[in-house]
Amino acid sequence: MNYPFDTVGLNSETIDTFDETYKLLKSRFQIGLTGNIDFHLKDFEVFRGCTHVSVRGSYVIKNARTDCYILFVEVHKLKKGGYGTVPPTYDYYEYQTWALAYVKKDFGRVLIRPETLADKLIELVHPVELDFDDDKAFSDTFYVLVNDRWKADMAIDRNFRNAVMDVRHEDVVIEIIDHTLIIGHRHQVSPESSLQLADFVTRVCSTC
Repeated sequence: MNYPFDTVGLNSETIDTFDETYKLLKSRFQIGLTGNIDFHLKDFEVFRGCTHVSVRGSYVIKNARTDCYILFVEVHKLKKGGYGTVPPTYDYYEYQTWALAYVKKDFGRVLIRPETLADKLIELVHPVELDFDDDKAFSDTFYVLVNDRWKADMAIDRNFRNAVMDVRHEDVVIEIIDHTLIIGHRHQVSPESSLQLADFVTRVCSTC
């Protein structure tokens, strides 16, 4: 059977999940295969701890203002084994969905993730995050790190913050490098969460 993604080395469960996810996305959006595009994922901090990152499938979502993408990503990591194990490390692969968009606004470098109790405690003694005085709900929910406060404050407007608030996943991560945004999480691929990511990037592309 021909699948719209690379199946080499994948087990049947992963293939079935990719296929189910692709079919759900295709039923909701006008999507097409991209061919070989280098999305420069290793430039993003969220992948810095990985030995290798490869795209198993990439799909363009046609949008009225700009195109955005859904990526099936294979992440290769080295993990430490237990005490006395030989070899001391072993290969570990994860399969994730990420959505990517090229936005018109220049955000600088931005990292957005759910705020933890540890973050709140650190902020008391060493405030580093960008807060929004007019949007306490957003600031209490998400931890926002930026390298250019002026750019980020201008780009992360009410429409963008509302779109982020509507992503119902407790481990969501958004990273932006200038005009390139990715959103995802480090859990295994699931059709429902992939649909949320696609909804987010199409919404952001329409407003940002």
